[in-house]
Amino acid sequence: MKEIYATLNQTSYEFMERYENIELFVYSLVAFTIPLLFPHPQLLTGTLVNAFLIMAALHFRGWKVLPLVMLPSIAAVLNGVLFGPFTIFLLYMMPFIWLGNFVLVYLFKKLHLAKGTNYFITLGISALAKAAFLFAVAYILVGANILPAMFLTAMG
Repeated sequence: MKEIYATLNQTSYEFMERYENIELFVYSLVAFTIPLLFPHPQLLTGTLVNAFLIMAALHFRGWKVLPLVMLPSIAAVLNGVLFGPFTIFLLYMMPFIWLGNFVLVYLFKKLHLAKGTNYFITLGISALAKAAFLFAVAYILVGANILPAMFLTAMG
């Protein structure tokens, strides 16, 4: 657990606490509004959200990445547009989306900041890990008849 927190505590540059909190507020606000302003297409929404998650991985330490991990999916549910009548099913996926976002942020920090792996290789590995995790969870939930099959495409 100490290693996980040590990885999360790394940033690409240091900020004074006050400015870091202001930046966190702005990033959180933007991350929350992305699904509200750009509900379709999913590819655009997901790309923008993932870009903010990577920026959070580079700029914030420790728990400060959590608002950016959680807020976009909460906004998508509140908006109710992303999956139309299937938005209620998004509630089942929300904790796993949070975990998938955390996987993206953690792997990016671990590979790029802690180990110095190339930025683009790290980006690819982190994105594939998040997509594989979300697809695996969606596959299990579709197989258990908890989610409709359309989630396999959306989460893969």
